[in-house]
Amino acid sequence: MSETRSAGRTMSEQANIPARIEAKPFESPTDDVMRGAARWEIKCLDHGFIALVDAMPRLVPHGQTADSAIVQAARVSYGQGTKQVHEDRGLIRYLMRHRHTTPFEMLEFKFHIAMPIFVARQWIRHRTANVNEYSARYSILPDRFYRPTLESVRKQSASNRQGGEETFKVDAAADEAKTAQDFLEYLSRAEALYQDYLGLTEHGVSRELARTGLPVSVYTEWYWKCDLHNILRFLGLRMDPHAQLEIREYAQAMHDLVAPVVPLTMEAWRDYEMDSVRLTRLEVEALRSSIKGGAAAPITEGNKREQAEWAAKARAFGLEPLPKT
Repeated sequence: MSETRSAGRTMSEQANIPARIEAKPFESPTDDVMRGAARWEIKCLDHGFIALVDAMPRLVPHGQTADSAIVQAARVSYGQGTKQVHEDRGLIRYLMRHRHTTPFEMLEFKFHIAMPIFVARQWIRHRTANVNEYSARYSILPDRFYRPTLESVRKQSASNRQGGEETFKVDAAADEAKTAQDFLEYLSRAEALYQDYLGLTEHGVSRELARTGLPVSVYTEWYWKCDLHNILRFLGLRMDPHAQLEIREYAQAMHDLVAPVVPLTMEAWRDYEMDSVRLTRLEVEALRSSIKGGAAAPITEGNKREQAEWAAKARAFGLEPLPKT
C-alpha cells in the first residue's frame, strides 16, 4: 500500500502512529462511493442546498456499492453464506422486509445543508443525528431569506390544522390574488429587519441578542450526520405527501443523493416501506371477510422466499395463491 510523502516523512510518521498498530492493506481494489468527488450537491428552494460531503464506508470493493457494508454487518450473524450480488440483494430485501434494522445502522452519511430556520426546526425533531449548526452568536447571518413565488403561496388546509394544501388562484378571484400578494409584502417587511440587525451589531449590540428580531425565514446552515436506518426513517416521514412542501424538497434531494450509494437498500425501502401499505387488525378482518374464497395473483418479484411469504399472507386473507407462471 502506497503512502503519501510530505517533507520527507510518510503520513504514518507524521501522525505518530504507534508501532504496535498493524496497517493492513485492502484485500482487493476499491472504489470511492462518491466517485472521487469532494461533495455532491443539489439546490433546494430559492437559496438553499443539501450536499453529501462524506459517507461511511467511503471505499468499497471494486464493482460494489455501499450496500456491501450492510451485507458484511449482517453476516456477523448470518455467517459468510451469500457472496453473489443477487444473493446480497436478497439478503438486504429480507432484512428490510423483516425490520432487522441493525445492519443498516452500520452506514453513515454526512450532509452540509442550508435551509430556512422554520425548516430546520422541523428537521431537528429527528433526534437521531449528530448536528452542528451555524452559530449566529459568533457570526453574522447572511442576507438570505426564503420567499415563495406568488403562485406557490398556500392556503390553510381545511382538514389538517398544521398543513397547507391548495394555492391561491392569483390569476382568478381578485381577493385571492390580493391575499397572496399581501403575504409576500408581509415577508418583505420582515426581511427589512435585516438592515436593523446589521446596524445594531455595528453599534455594539451583541450578535446573540441582535439575531432575536430576525424572522424564521432567514437561512441557517448545519452539518448533519446520521446512520442509514434513521435516514430512511427521516425520508419516510418527510417525503410523505402530508409533510410540509419545503422540507419535502430537501427530503427528496437527500433521497436522490443517497440512492446511488446504496441502490439495493433504496429499492428494498421503496418496496417495503415508502410505497407499501400497512393494515390494522380491523382492516385485515374487513378485507378477509370481503375477499374470502378468491384467488391471489403472484407477485412480480422472482425471489422464492418472497413468493412463499406472499402465499402465506394470501392464505391469511382467505385467498388461494396462484402459482407464478
